[in-house]
Amino acid sequence: MLYRKIMRNESETEILEPPESAVLSAAENRPRSLAFLSRLTPEGIAWEFQMPDGTVARAGSGAPSFRIEAANSEGLAAMKSLNEVRIASAYISGDLKFEGDLFAALDLRSGLVDRFPLARFWNDRVLPLFRGQVVCDKEWIQSHYNEDPHFYEMFLDQRYRCYSQAEFSSPTESLEDAMERKMNTAFEWARLTPGCRVLDIGAGWGSFVEFAGDRGIDVTSLTISAVSERYVSDLIARKKLNCRVICEHFLEYRSTEPFDAIVNLGVTEHLPDYPATIRQYEKLLKPGGYVYLDASAARARQSTATAMLIYAGNGHFLDLAEYMAAVQNSSFDLIEVRNGSEDYRLTMQAWARNLDNARDLVIENFGERQYRRFQLYLWAGTHSLATGGLEAYQMVLRKRSSR
Repeated sequence: MLYRKIMRNESETEILEPPESAVLSAAENRPRSLAFLSRLTPEGIAWEFQMPDGTVARAGSGAPSFRIEAANSEGLAAMKSLNEVRIASAYISGDLKFEGDLFAALDLRSGLVDRFPLARFWNDRVLPLFRGQVVCDKEWIQSHYNEDPHFYEMFLDQRYRCYSQAEFSSPTESLEDAMERKMNTAFEWARLTPGCRVLDIGAGWGSFVEFAGDRGIDVTSLTISAVSERYVSDLIARKKLNCRVICEHFLEYRSTEPFDAIVNLGVTEHLPDYPATIRQYEKLLKPGGYVYLDASAARARQSTATAMLIYAGNGHFLDLAEYMAAVQNSSFDLIEVRNGSEDYRLTMQAWARNLDNARDLVIENFGERQYRRFQLYLWAGTHSLATGGLEAYQMVLRKRSSR
């Protein structure tokens, strides 16, 4: 037997003794119910798994950096499935509990599977085809952006509440200063001067409206979230800005007068039809005008867990090659592109830490499910940016005066 009894916190606990190898061996006398641990554990990771009956199994060598507990049979079944969606759902619902280093625990994702191809196909292709992208977006927006704004204020920067990548001068810089630097970059790259008319795609919590409006820019900000519209309208009125917010989808928006510039802070992921997006840029922008955008990117498709549990819909991380192909077939020139992956890692890390620091207050006001959902999302994003699963880019396009 690999089991031995030890005393811990004055209660007797069974520990699965690790062999000399880094991961639990496949010895015949190892309980079959714990066989998934060896398939799940990558080299160099040590962790513990607690069964519903209190039995604790240890995988890997060295001191465990985290423990996952199956609170009930549903949690155990989720872990044994090795299915990312089921495991994430079980954690969010409380069927799985966690203590320790969540960033380290996310290394286990390499051993998980994503087995929901029909769900992805339904959202990616079927619904937008039969119902239309705009109609679907207006429903999907409610799953993420129609949350109480005060919830986002718990973890976003306190100065501008910007839900997009910051720009750090050093890893120790404050999130607020890094976000202001990023706003300055967007302002400068879009060649903005007082009096310019700018279209802001994705009002969010008024970050660009406030930054640019305070500097004499006439901003029209679009959103399809009624909650966002109310929040930004109140901000504009309170600060007496020469700006406005309109609840309308970008692809449906029309303007009688073209804009001097367009700013898109993190909305490209929700505009997966690149040619249609760029044609709309062409219609709304003056000749010689600039588009500034930033976006999270990936060389593989978004996980089903993200699509089902965090961002409902058919959003996609930026595919840089596909986007450049669409730009090539347009009236735009690429002026600037910058890899901002490390900046976005630091941003999401700061958000995740802010959320964890506000844990008790978040749970008190918004519930533990909401806390766990965003905790998992923010730390998973940080981990993906740190390990190369996600990237981030800033980009400037210029519309030619004549084609």
